[in-house]
Amino acid sequence: MHRPPGRTCAAGTVPHAGRSTVNRVTNVRIEVFPLNLPNLLTVLRIMLVPVLVVALLGNTPGGDVLAAIVFVLASLTDFVDGYLARARGSVTTFGKLMDPLADKLLVVAALISLVSLHRLAAWVAMVIITRELAVTVLRLAATQAGVVMAASMFGKVKTCLQIAAILAVIAERGEPVWVMALLYITVLVTVWSGLDYFFGVRRRIQRSEAQQAQADGRAR
Repeated sequence: MHRPPGRTCAAGTVPHAGRSTVNRVTNVRIEVFPLNLPNLLTVLRIMLVPVLVVALLGNTPGGDVLAAIVFVLASLTDFVDGYLARARGSVTTFGKLMDPLADKLLVVAALISLVSLHRLAAWVAMVIITRELAVTVLRLAATQAGVVMAASMFGKVKTCLQIAAILAVIAERGEPVWVMALLYITVLVTVWSGLDYFFGVRRRIQRSEAQQAQADGRAR
């Protein structure tokens, strides 16, 4: 009996095209969210955010101590997951997107909670949150332009100072001089690092556009 063209598979077998499609879908899922330790630590950091808020705002005995422990633990996962991802060569799309988002969720949640408790000046929180949101928008714009900005020294110092300042406000009641000094230094470095990131992205985009224009000129 004559077989129709393209129907050469034996009965009961799955066409190769179907298998390759399934394999491609499976591979995409694995690449987007592979179950490795750095990604699990990022997810853990996100899950610790509501725990931190409840510890700060809830009327529970030892709430400040619990909040400090949770904040330190979440902050440590930030350093550990980045180190493991680079050391093991397991940098993923999920990690690139969710790791900075998890950091910002943690910091913003802590700042808003402390402001609502009248333990932190609202303007300090607004300066830091505005900077973080602005840098996020700039990072997205740079990515769209094909520019990838690595974390600068200012950015790393800013992160350490923000963690130290928030932890100090959680641990200390009132307004000790050293805590206020740490907060002012943190605000200054936060603003400075934001400006440094802005001008750095601007230079990189201008350089990229100039290189593209030169390449187009040679092609003509």
